[in-house]
Amino acid sequence: MAKKSPLDDPETAAHAWARYRKIMRLLMAVTVAVVLIAITVLYAFNGAISVHFYIAVALGIAFTMLLTGGLMGLVFLSNGTGHDESVDNRLPSADELFGDKKDDE
Repeated sequence: MAKKSPLDDPETAAHAWARYRKIMRLLMAVTVAVVLIAITVLYAFNGAISVHFYIAVALGIAFTMLLTGGLMGLVFLSNGTGHDESVDNRLPSADELFGDKKDDE
């Protein structure tokens, strides 16, 4: 039988999700700053290029940073709360799967 996850406790879950939201707010602020710096640097070195270029750069940077940060935040949330330890992923040994090789000879 699988162990009970610490995230099943409402108090622990509320604390963990509040911490995750805090990390995501910080990540959003950093993302906005990086996008603004990137657009400024591109404009300084290249001048007025098509607006579509700047939109594509901003969306590409923002999407990549937010997706990566969101997934890493979920990894930290899962590990930090002990949720990973409640997962039972024991696999059968090779002997249990394929039988004893000495018996076949």
